Amino acid sequence: MFWWIIGIVLVVLIAVAVVLYIFGNKMQKKQMDQREQINAAAQPASMFIIDKKILPIKEAKLPKTVMDQLPKRYLKAKVPMVKAKVGPQVTTLICDESIYEDVPKHGEVKAMVSGIYLVGVKTLHSKTRKIQQQEAAEEQNGKKKKRTMREKMVKRQAEYQKQLAIQMENRKTKEEEKAQKAKEKRERERAKKIVD
Repeated sequence: MFWWIIGIVLVVLIAVAVVLYIFGNKMQKKQMDQREQINAAAQPASMFIIDKKILPIKEAKLPKTVMDQLPKRYLKAKVPMVKAKVGPQVTTLICDESIYEDVPKHGEVKAMVSGIYLVGVKTLHSKTRKIQQQEAAEEQNGKKKKRTMREKMVKRQAEYQKQLAIQMENRKTKEEEKAQKAKEKRERERAKKIVD
């Protein structure tokens, strides 16, 4: 009787593992598709970063249309926000967590923006870059305060986002290689038909 119970428990655990694996793969594909859509819609913009914070969405002062579309369960979720001056207008943008650490406080940047979502940044002034490099050096030397659990998770997520971006690039190059090989094969077959 004891072995039957162990067998049933093992079968249930294996079934749960398989379901989670399949669900994880579907979610990863969905995330990659969403990332591609966001990157395709991104446009370059020069802006001055006024402030950056991690806030609950309801405190972020986003446009009313955005707040109306959000599900209620996300209203308490904390997300990285960037307050920036784009031209004459001051706007609040949701920042991608993978680039949040790269966004300078009080610095001018060249950014890629998709709607109200900040996708990528490049600092324009060498002074801002020097400040960022000093902060990174201090962090490596251990002079900065210890990171909170959230900061550690965000850093880990940023690393995963970078890996995902690399995988997406690899997928594109593999698809391009397959298309190139298929094109070469068609041309060889066409050349054979012409010769015959």
